[in-house]
Amino acid sequence: MLAENLENLVKKERLEGRQEGRQEGRQEGRQEGQDEARKEAARNLIRRTEMSDLVIAEIAGLAVEEVSQLRSEVRH
Repeated sequence: MLAENLENLVKKERLEGRQEGRQEGRQEGRQEGQDEARKEAARNLIRRTEMSDLVIAEIAGLAVEEVSQLRSEVRH
């Protein structure tokens, strides 16, 4: 009985751990997707406008340094 209870507890813990891991993975995936969307918006603004890096950073929700880096990548 005790061994069976321990085995069931271990199975339950594994299942909960897997579910938690999946949830964390989904959250990370969503965050990465949002980050990429912000970068793509900044790239489009760089290509199509004469806006400064500061203005693009404010619009896209990125750091000015990130926009500067994207601008150098777009030029090449």
